[in-house]
Amino acid sequence: MNTRLLLGSSAVVMGIAGIAASFLPQELLARLEVVPTAALTVLVQLFGALLFAFALVNWTAKGAPMGGIYGRPIALGNLTHFLVGALALLKSAMNGASDPLIIGAGAVYIGFAISFGIAFFQSPV
Repeated sequence: MNTRLLLGSSAVVMGIAGIAASFLPQELLARLEVVPTAALTVLVQLFGALLFAFALVNWTAKGAPMGGIYGRPIALGNLTHFLVGALALLKSAMNGASDPLIIGAGAVYIGFAISFGIAFFQSPV
């Protein structure tokens, strides 16, 4: 598996989502038909900062081997993030959320969860 491509693509996706959540929290909440309260807006901005920071970690680590003792924590962090996120988005879709943003994010998260699962359990090349 080309982990350089995996880390780079996940960095781009999380970076775009992180910037959007950091600078457009009220618009994102309105798109999801949620009333943007002050506390919820700050939480979305914090989530955006977290996504952007995770994107930076992936971008800077994309040249290192994914397995072994050095790349394993990055693979595990990504696997956990994308697996838990995929399960949450899948649950939301099963409960009737038909918004294309939720469905699209779910598909992306499932793809990255599977890819990071493979990368985590494989030996580094």
